[in-house]
Amino acid sequence: MRQLTSVESANEFIRSHRLAFLYITMTGCSVCHGLRPQVQKLLTKYPDIQLATINAQEVPAVAGSFSVFTAPVLLLYVEGKEYIREARIVHLDLLDEKVGKIYDLVTGPSSEGE
Repeated sequence: MRQLTSVESANEFIRSHRLAFLYITMTGCSVCHGLRPQVQKLLTKYPDIQLATINAQEVPAVAGSFSVFTAPVLLLYVEGKEYIREARIVHLDLLDEKVGKIYDLVTGPSSEGE
């Protein structure tokens, strides 16, 4: 997972990838640290999605730029437009379902299970 260190680098990351997943975390957030490996594992099913993280405590401007009021916040962008926003308590099965639908629309149906 790529570590971003500024709002500018986050915006550039989103602009430069067709499918960009941004994981916003905070230092000392047990939910953030526990959820992160699960999200990373889930996204391995979707190889075209680029994943990056940014710490809102280390980069306070992130909160205002991305309208973040809690952590973690998971954002999926397609061609620069936000399509999914999940915050704090994330149900991985539902996230997988949402990501899968968008991913199939953008990349074509997967051949998983064939």
